[in-house]
Amino acid sequence: MSLMSEQPARWSSATTYPDMWVDPDDDPRESDGDGPEGELATLLDFLSGYRTTLRMKCEGLDPEQLARRSVPPSTMSLLGLLRHLAEVERDWQNWITDGEPLPGLYDADDGDFHGAVADQSVVDDAYATLAREQAATDAAVAVHADLGARVGRQNIAVREFMVHRIEEYARHCGHADLLRECVDGRVGQ
Repeated sequence: MSLMSEQPARWSSATTYPDMWVDPDDDPRESDGDGPEGELATLLDFLSGYRTTLRMKCEGLDPEQLARRSVPPSTMSLLGLLRHLAEVERDWQNWITDGEPLPGLYDADDGDFHGAVADQSVVDDAYATLAREQAATDAAVAVHADLGARVGRQNIAVREFMVHRIEEYARHCGHADLLRECVDGRVGQ
């Protein structure tokens, strides 16, 4: 069997545009009306959109599919991305506070996603941990209304911190696009 015949057929659930993930009317990232007002609202809207995109790319897959390392020789998987971003959210909390650093969530060696195994309890924990860490980071940054303020041990401007968060999710959503297409052929924005 050739490599080409082993690949899943490309598909999308969208009926309006074949390159979309879902139809615009079904897309939770789309809202009617005007866009966000102001710089902070815009940054938060983009962050929320990328977080939602990542969740969408993982929806409908079983633990084996989520843990599949589908772009050899990379050890990256969709489940690994969920766990990685939970770890990143935890680390970001350390960036913007002056207190004692929070410990990491996973083994230092898990940068290669070894703990992202095909087990429902690992999947459930990854989603719960990511949601918890996102909420904690959101709460920690919400107390800083001035986007120009420099905060934490990193002395990072809140604006720069917010843009970095968006960039991290955007980059990994690109990875998620490729990983998902390799798992079951589903494509779309």
